[in-house]
Amino acid sequence: MADSSFDIVSKTDKQEVSNALNQAAKEISTRYDFRNVGASLEWSGETILMKANSEERTLAVLDVFQTKLVKRGVSLKSLELSHDGEPQLSGKDYRLEATLKDGISQENAKKISKLIRDEGPKSVKSRIEGDELRVTSKSRDDLQEVQRLLKGADLDVALQFTNYR
Repeated sequence: MADSSFDIVSKTDKQEVSNALNQAAKEISTRYDFRNVGASLEWSGETILMKANSEERTLAVLDVFQTKLVKRGVSLKSLELSHDGEPQLSGKDYRLEATLKDGISQENAKKISKLIRDEGPKSVKSRIEGDELRVTSKSRDDLQEVQRLLKGADLDVALQFTNYR
């Protein structure tokens, strides 16, 4: 019997992020507590820019955006905030920038591979291929056990499982 395998990837659906951003921007424009504070949420190239005239309102814009992301099924682990999530004063506005993380870094890939090697079934092999991992085994049950293990682990990267064969 041939080996079964699947890939572990970390990809963000940019269309879902864009939809969440549009929903959040619409909510911000209509909510009473965001009136006259200059609150806005928009794409700025590859980054997402949140602005308001106070630090608290900027964090409230972030909260609305994160709520919309969760409702659309996008993991908050794929959102990387600038300056550790602290809004920075820029002129008269506070600004907060966020970028989307795509791919698994070498450091995280090694961590995931070590976790599979140490705690997963013994017949499972993992191999780092660029910004993703390929996991192979003779038993599909072992592969499903690895998926359960990784879903339960507290990793700082959003994982998806693809190419299940």
